[in-house]
Amino acid sequence: METRSQTVRKLAQTALLAALCFVSFTFLQIKIPMPGGDATSLHIGNAFCVLAALLLGGVYGGIAGAVGMSIADILDPVYIVGAPKTLVLKMCIGLIVGLVAHRVAKINESSDKKYIFRWSVIASVAGLGFNVIADPVVGYFYKQYILGQPQQMAEILAKWSAATTFVNAVVSTLLVAVVYNALRPVLLKSGLLVTGRKVEERTV
Repeated sequence: METRSQTVRKLAQTALLAALCFVSFTFLQIKIPMPGGDATSLHIGNAFCVLAALLLGGVYGGIAGAVGMSIADILDPVYIVGAPKTLVLKMCIGLIVGLVAHRVAKINESSDKKYIFRWSVIASVAGLGFNVIADPVVGYFYKQYILGQPQQMAEILAKWSAATTFVNAVVSTLLVAVVYNALRPVLLKSGLLVTGRKVEERTV
């Protein structure tokens, strides 16, 4: 059971990671223009969504990714119509990563660095793998049936989206593997990471 101070700390960290999602997508993306004024992009925004889920759990991580990336979409005239899709998919990424890392592997109850590294990578692959499949599929139906885009244009965008999402997933997985496993011990020592009782007892 979380204490009030832990909840406040998690909310503050969620806001910080949401901001990182926003900044990394807005300012570090490589936008690829598509027919009809649409676009897809290479970016590392999803990496911070996954990182949030590993550090804070699926719900908080999903919220960070959903809020940060959706705001980025809303403020971009090209992506604004896709904000509802982004909100749902980023929340799902966080929930899947959190499920694998914290419910299945229980990484916060282990101090084995190899075990934590392995399962952080597996959780990242699970969440981002879902996105590689879901983003183009959901995007295709969203563009065609919700936004009324012609089928041919929706198909072209879905194919390009699948390619860029795969590249994003590979880069984000590698980035998260390095950043999370380097950052975790520092946060534990500083008391900024809310962990399971077993880890806290071992690090006292």
